[in-house]
Amino acid sequence: MGNITKVSPLAPSGFPDLPVIEGVQFATIAAGVKYQGRTDVMLAQMAPGTAIAGVFTRSQTRAAPVLDCQTKIGQKSDEGAAILVNSGNANAFTGRRGIEAVEAITACVAKVCDLPQSRVFTSSTGVIGEPLPFERVTSVIEDAKSGLDAGHIAQAARAIMTTDTYAKGACATVNVGGKTVSIAGIAKGSGMIAPDMATMLVYIFTDALVDQDALQAMVSADADRTFNCITVDSDTSTSDSLIVAATGASGVDASSDSTFRDALHGVMQDLAFQVVRDGEGATKFVEISVTGAATDADAKLHAMAIANSPLVKTAIAGQDPNWGRIVMAIGKSGAAADRDRLSIRFGDVEVAKDGWRSPSYSEEDAAAHMKGEEIQITVDIGIGSGASTVWTCDLTHGYIEINADYRS
Repeated sequence: MGNITKVSPLAPSGFPDLPVIEGVQFATIAAGVKYQGRTDVMLAQMAPGTAIAGVFTRSQTRAAPVLDCQTKIGQKSDEGAAILVNSGNANAFTGRRGIEAVEAITACVAKVCDLPQSRVFTSSTGVIGEPLPFERVTSVIEDAKSGLDAGHIAQAARAIMTTDTYAKGACATVNVGGKTVSIAGIAKGSGMIAPDMATMLVYIFTDALVDQDALQAMVSADADRTFNCITVDSDTSTSDSLIVAATGASGVDASSDSTFRDALHGVMQDLAFQVVRDGEGATKFVEISVTGAATDADAKLHAMAIANSPLVKTAIAGQDPNWGRIVMAIGKSGAAADRDRLSIRFGDVEVAKDGWRSPSYSEEDAAAHMKGEEIQITVDIGIGSGASTVWTCDLTHGYIEINADYRS
């Protein structure tokens, strides 16, 4: 863990050139929480008046930092704010010691950065069930504070990585009322990905002025359409956190602007896709679209049943157009379906129609589609108008190798 050197074949060509977001500064530092020879703590400090919104895992075994953030999100304040993230240890399933660690870290950041403790948000990512050596974190916060710089967001993206093979960033610049507004975000995530809120650890910053309630509404809605529609391995993390900070430094009110909202959605979608593309051991990026379901919710159940099926995912890894496994996944999803109305496509190749193999089906054409890095699977249930699209990756030997050695 922390020594992964082989970059995902689905990775982008490089880290994007993210715009500087006025009103926020970043610093990274090595605390030796678990890793040696790399930064593992990220500090972000935001200007007074910054609005903070967030969504978090609904896991019943949520980590102490998540529970602390949930009590603070939604509290309006004109004060500044800070986010402190450590990698290498999730501070999850750590009982009272986990709570004490969060208290110590947030108190230290509050003192060093001259902020109310209620405006300090923390996240931890890494191994579950091991006490967080929080003293290693608190001992470097002064030094981190002195290194704050508005241009260090790329370094921040690298500091929060665990089994990630590349740092993840996305951005957008839009015109709101004749003025420019910028958005920049970073994320970490590779395994234990089946979000039930937002996903993994994601931090997005904008210089737009956005009312806290409006910002929270945007974030909650867009999380459902982006991060909550991806899966790598069907496992929901104890630590999933998405925090969005609007500093207001541009002076441009985007609280009700549709262009801004679309741009924020785009950044979230980009980061969500990058997480899937960095799925542990992934070699294929897979889009699964379900139409014709009884409801949108049923369509998503069907889509996720396909996306999370080990049999489907291994067939994709083997470049096998095994449409019988799609039929199996639909049947087990729990959502309404009619066997005799199902239609299935792999890319442009019609595989099955009205509950039977399509008369025009070509195994050769379907197999050719499965050889690509990007796979499209489309299913029409044939009983209604419900629709949903989700994204996943294949399941390879690489996933086993990474997770078999995760704690060693």
